[in-house]
Amino acid sequence: MTQLAETLNQYQQRVDKNLNKYINITHPISPLLNEAMGYGALLGGKRVRPFLVYAVGDMLGCSLQSLDPLAAAVECIHAYSLIHDDLPAMDDDDLRRGQMTCHKKFDEATAILAGDALQTLAFDIISMPNKAITAQAQLKMVNFLAKAAGDHGMCAGQALDLVAENQSVNLVTLQKIHQAKTGALIKVAIQLAAMTKSDLHEDHFQLLNTFADAIGLAFQVQDDILDIIGDTQTLGKPQGSDLALHKSTYPALLGLEEAQNKAQALCHEAQLALSQLPYNTELLSKFAQYIIARDR
Repeated sequence: MTQLAETLNQYQQRVDKNLNKYINITHPISPLLNEAMGYGALLGGKRVRPFLVYAVGDMLGCSLQSLDPLAAAVECIHAYSLIHDDLPAMDDDDLRRGQMTCHKKFDEATAILAGDALQTLAFDIISMPNKAITAQAQLKMVNFLAKAAGDHGMCAGQALDLVAENQSVNLVTLQKIHQAKTGALIKVAIQLAAMTKSDLHEDHFQLLNTFADAIGLAFQVQDDILDIIGDTQTLGKPQGSDLALHKSTYPALLGLEEAQNKAQALCHEAQLALSQLPYNTELLSKFAQYIIARDR
């Protein structure tokens, strides 16, 4: 197993252990709600956003213990978004990570509430007392996460994406959609980790933002590509679902080969930003390559 694969696996296990602790509490008020929350949040997944929290934070010399709540919080937001994305009013998907979607496993009302509860759990976790992070830094983190998840980020991107169904949008609009819908949460994972280093140089913070913007968009471009060339069993969700919903995608607008070139260019942009940082960026560089090489 490669270093990247080993580290991904280690961080995945770490965040899953913490998520399990936060969700599977003793004597929940509604056992059904917590069961649905756990189903939506702990049903596998690459854990890309927690990985970025840990990888960036570790690169900057921050302790894993100080990063644990940040990684769990950002994954709670991601998990809630997937539960809601799969609902009939959104993408109407039956499969997620090769298993029944939350509303198919339970029901629509329970899935909605599970998503709502995971969203609020994220802010509960990130605002808990943390000896390694000042209260001022925590407040800033809450602000950044709220903006990335709401009408300045992910939710706005989903709204634009729904409006764009059955319509042909140009590349500028498509990039705007994806920077908000997918990129915002990837970017804030990196920003949260960077905020744990109180003396981080502003130029370094901006280079990390450039890296985040590039891999966030590359991630979505590769998702679009996989919707064309992947298969349902490997993807863990229906192949061709974007086509079925008549969504504008990078392969649809550019052609498959040019979309693949776009992903390569974004990977190069990400690595160029990393090369200007005075830290050991080898793991993040390998991750940028993984983003555009993955098959699910």
